Amino acid sequence: MAFVLFSLGSNAHRHQRIEAALTALHDAFGELLISRVFESHPVGFDSPCNFYNLVVGASCPWPVARLNQWCKQVERDNGRDHSAPKFSSRALDIDILCVDDLTGCVDGVSLPREEIAYNAFVLRPLAESFGDYRHPGTNKSYRELWETFDVDSQTLWPVTFDWQGQRISTNAPFQTATLTPARIR
Repeated sequence: MAFVLFSLGSNAHRHQRIEAALTALHDAFGELLISRVFESHPVGFDSPCNFYNLVVGASCPWPVARLNQWCKQVERDNGRDHSAPKFSSRALDIDILCVDDLTGCVDGVSLPREEIAYNAFVLRPLAESFGDYRHPGTNKSYRELWETFDVDSQTLWPVTFDWQGQRISTNAPFQTATLTPARIR
């Protein structure tokens, strides 16, 4: 059983789509570790709608190829158009960030995902909720990577978010000693 970190994002019916993705992940893998939800401006294109982004950890028994196919199917089920340009609005994005400590191209998936190092909407939730975990490519903790990140390069802020009757995210100021990912069983 591998531990997988996923990045979720949406800027079209974003609350509904993030809820659907969390439900699909929970139905497939059971217990989830969920970071806070962040709102951010689109990166690489203009849009009147901001994104919601978060990181989710789960134990997964599937090979990477099957997991990637499952992610793409959940995206399609939630209105994702895979023929749209790379930098465009998204109904739902589910990206596999890491699978244990695998590196390289595994079943057609590049691991760890390159965007970890250069997108605040991925790295900040990782640093806050999975800060002691190590990036498989650099062996640096996500907290260390965030400490050297140019935080002024991309604007994002935490938002309050409820899922399945539970508050999984708050917009309260970050406190290193107290923040852990929401554990949903």
